[in-house]
Amino acid sequence: MTRKLYWGVGILSVLIFASSFFMPEKPVEKTDVPWHIEHPAAGKVRIFGLTLGQSTTNEAERRFREEAKPSLFKSPSGQLVAEMFFEQVTLAGLKSKIVVSIAVPDAGLQGMYERGLRMSGTGSGKKITLAQEDVARVRALPISGLTYMPPVRLEEDVVSKRFGQPAQRIREKKSGAVHWLYPQHGLDITLGGGEKPVLQYVSPVDFDKLLQPLLAGGEVIGQ
Repeated sequence: MTRKLYWGVGILSVLIFASSFFMPEKPVEKTDVPWHIEHPAAGKVRIFGLTLGQSTTNEAERRFREEAKPSLFKSPSGQLVAEMFFEQVTLAGLKSKIVVSIAVPDAGLQGMYERGLRMSGTGSGKKITLAQEDVARVRALPISGLTYMPPVRLEEDVVSKRFGQPAQRIREKKSGAVHWLYPQHGLDITLGGGEKPVLQYVSPVDFDKLLQPLLAGGEVIGQ
């Protein structure tokens, strides 16, 4: 009984702490919150102090004070994507996960795949461990996208208060998750489906790459 009580108090403490992050009463560093989105130039997005298409993983590691874990992923359709995973990033006191996608030319991705050290299956394709020289190369290349995964669920009213009303909302037919889309910021916020929120940022010029798969597998439910 006592253990259950401590567990319940622990969960409540986490929820209160997370709520204070998204609805803070005290000022926090602007660059530490996911709704502080800057546009340093036309078609550019800066989030968490990193400019997509310009900042590198080396810069992200210094910014987040954590060494990222590199991987190459191959989808069932054969598409290759290089990513760097941050297991535990502390922003404004909240520990979250962050994944950055790396801008690697197609020819470079194929070379990394061929030099890969080992391969393992995942729920959505295959994961390839990169050779050491490719890890160094990936760390020096620009970040093309950033995915932020906070540890708590969010209510829609909190999202609308912090990010404003989306230009469009699309519900996935398979999972029921709803995507709140902000093309001017290159932002896709995924809510619902029994999962914690996922915030994906890309350059606005690349937003159509996010939108088209959603339209193919979902339904528009409102503007």
